[in-house]
Amino acid sequence: MATIEGVEVEISPAAVVVTSATPLTALSSAVAGGGLGRARTIVNLHVGLDRPWEGAEVGLDVFAQGRGLPAPWIGLLTAAWTERARVAAESAHGVAALVVVTVGLSNPVAAGWTAAATAGPGTINTIAVVDAALEPAALVNLVVTLTEVKTLVLAEAGVTCDGHPASGTSTDAIVVAATGRGRAVRFGGPISEAGWVVARAGRVALAEGVQRWIEERG
Repeated sequence: MATIEGVEVEISPAAVVVTSATPLTALSSAVAGGGLGRARTIVNLHVGLDRPWEGAEVGLDVFAQGRGLPAPWIGLLTAAWTERARVAAESAHGVAALVVVTVGLSNPVAAGWTAAATAGPGTINTIAVVDAALEPAALVNLVVTLTEVKTLVLAEAGVTCDGHPASGTSTDAIVVAATGRGRAVRFGGPISEAGWVVARAGRVALAEGVQRWIEERG
């Protein structure tokens, strides 16, 4: 399924698992292993609606060790059906990108309008792997670019919250990882070479995931 050499994607009811033959440089908001670091494995683990995020690292570690997944790893949690993850790939300008998303829209929010509160179930988790040598600033750029794409996709699908266009859900998480191969890439904004490729793949995967969720609960 993957189009990046050395990167594999496994989708099942238990989790979405992305593994790399070599360490990836990653920036993420993940509940386990988040921040800027290195990873061989990225896990998006399915959990029950009432599963608290506290202790997430323990549960993810049990899953990773039980599956013999290579460390270091980054872990996300979702109550969305991981077997319905959507995958899209794009390549242009000498840059290839693979984006995997899981979509749950039970708890949409409008950033700047929705007040702080205890998070409910409903999560959009996005994992992007880019076959390039991304500089740290480019990783940050790509997080912003993918967030812009997500918000546009939700607006185009008519998802709202309290009368405002939804910008996401209260518990969204994102991982952007790079193989480190090829020339150095400084930028990841929407009209940069890397940003264009990632945004295109992200738009396809997110649009499919959002539309499928709406249709199944319409």
